[in-house]
Amino acid sequence: MTREAGKIHPAALRYAGELRAGTMDRREFLARATALGLSAPAAWGLAGRAAPAAAQGLPTARQGGTIRCQMSVRALKDTRTFDWSELGNLTRGTLEYLVEYDSDGTFRGMLLEGWEANEDASAYLLHVRPGVSWSNGEPFTAGDVARNIARWCDASVAGNSMAGRMVSLIDPATGRLRDGAVEVVDELTVRLTLSSPDITLVPGFSDYPAAIVPASYDPADTAAAIGTGPYRIAEIEPGVRAVLERVPGHVWWGTGIYGGPYLDRIEYLDYGTDPAAWLAAMEAGEVDMLYESVGDFIDALDALGFPKSEVVSMATCVIRPNQLAEVDGMRPYADIRVRRAIQLATDNAILLELGYGNRGETAENHHVGRLHPEYAPMPPRPFDPAAALALLEEAGMAAFEFELTSVDDDWLRNTTDAVGAMLRDAGFTVRRTILPEDVFAGGWRRWPFSATNWNHRPLGVQVHALAYRSGAAWNEFGWSNPDFDALLAQALSIEDAATRRETMARMEALIQEEGVTIQPYWRSLYRHYRTGLLGVDMHVSFEHHHYKWGLA
Repeated sequence: MTREAGKIHPAALRYAGELRAGTMDRREFLARATALGLSAPAAWGLAGRAAPAAAQGLPTARQGGTIRCQMSVRALKDTRTFDWSELGNLTRGTLEYLVEYDSDGTFRGMLLEGWEANEDASAYLLHVRPGVSWSNGEPFTAGDVARNIARWCDASVAGNSMAGRMVSLIDPATGRLRDGAVEVVDELTVRLTLSSPDITLVPGFSDYPAAIVPASYDPADTAAAIGTGPYRIAEIEPGVRAVLERVPGHVWWGTGIYGGPYLDRIEYLDYGTDPAAWLAAMEAGEVDMLYESVGDFIDALDALGFPKSEVVSMATCVIRPNQLAEVDGMRPYADIRVRRAIQLATDNAILLELGYGNRGETAENHHVGRLHPEYAPMPPRPFDPAAALALLEEAGMAAFEFELTSVDDDWLRNTTDAVGAMLRDAGFTVRRTILPEDVFAGGWRRWPFSATNWNHRPLGVQVHALAYRSGAAWNEFGWSNPDFDALLAQALSIEDAATRRETMARMEALIQEEGVTIQPYWRSLYRHYRTGLLGVDMHVSFEHHHYKWGLA
């Protein structure tokens, strides 16, 4: 595994052949080829297209200025335990990432200049970008990369979802980084030796809990945090506002490579969860852009003439019973008949219509979709309220009161309301509980029967590893299935998507058959903003790349 000019991973060449033959679409090709180390411009070239101009900066942007963005402002915590996109967006201007995932499906190096995988993705060579420094002037080196990876691999830290992304580097006996898994070759090179092949490793580097922190990192210290990014958090008041400002005297490493940064200041303003308040703030000129436009307010913002950015995504929600949750001394959702009854009583097409205004496409209750390379189409689940009630009665749960919980927002609350209504129509007794955002977010994994939003992830196996593997930090379903875990381990090691799809079909079927969740639809995402803002297009995974933002 050497670094040679013009060297392309053999799999990327095979993917290019499949693209030309029409057996692979362009997005899938871009994601798979760049994850194996091919640069984004080279991948676009193999795809027969030039890289999008937006990747090269904003030549029409002026220097300076402020952008105000509506967004939930949450209290910060250890980056490894970030569990909402908003947390990553607050720190991304300061604490950067090894790799960046873009909405076109490509991965490109940030603090890494590049990387290479061996033939079966069981070893990686990471090349640290030269010339990067921390905001205190110290150089950023391979030692910093190795230290952060070791930090991610500490499975003893409660809520550390990065450990689930680094399984192939962790010693199962200790729950920490395996001896010999990470080697600092020189100041700019790190070698990773995995215990088993893992095609999701580089995509995992781009996810929002993977922020790169300095040796002195203290999660409680926000205003004075050292980072490699061009901004610092100058002010933060959870539930109210946060302010990012340019770091005085810090020359950002990326200006000559990707352009930017352009802005002097970014303000995040929290208007709660009611989209009516967001619309009013846009109308009144109190904010310049929305974190997300939702529901009927999309049409209202269109009518007001605000520009809109739209992206198709695999963002979704799950309305799931927690199989480990105890209610009145029992575990009602441990019974597969109860879980299957819940699925039989709900119609995903109706949930898409009532919950999200048909701005997306229906899903199949297994959390993998058509933008995931390994997606295996499955037959739609039956909608049969009579059969649902019969199963409930067979389980002795016909008199049980189901408490269905959601956050008090727009689309997620509406979707959960629709689930509750359909369950009642089928004969279930349902009590709806709607919680404020801060209360719901604090217990999102432990509510007995509740709805949670999930971001787009580039690979279906990433989602399954994060959410459905036994004991995973983000496994809110309380589901544990050794057969599924074995299939997942197999799928993570299969580089070829067509072969991986065969394994994925069995994993999808297990999630469906065991009634693990209602995963009703995939969301198209929208953002409205003021005329004159540049580089603020909606990101497929809600990421805010601050260095790209500017004013015309």
